[in-house]
Amino acid sequence: MIGDQKHPKRPRDINQRAASTVAIATGQVTESTLESIQALEPTQEERHIAAVMLGKKGGKARANKLNSEQRKEIAQKAAQARWNK
Repeated sequence: MIGDQKHPKRPRDINQRAASTVAIATGQVTESTLESIQALEPTQEERHIAAVMLGKKGGKARANKLNSEQRKEIAQKAAQARWNK
């Protein structure tokens, strides 16, 4: 039966899903090739770890770019936002 065949998961992003659907429909990519491509994608946990590492790196890089006056302005704005609640 056709319903018994297992299909690979499609990408969640609508643009990637459309591209993969067109590639399969035109014969550029088969579903088995799509499975092997998906196996190379990082897992959700791997993406989370990478995002945390970049977040830590980004905060320090931003702080290094700002001078003391800019940091003071940002801190005052944050304090004002907290007290206005």
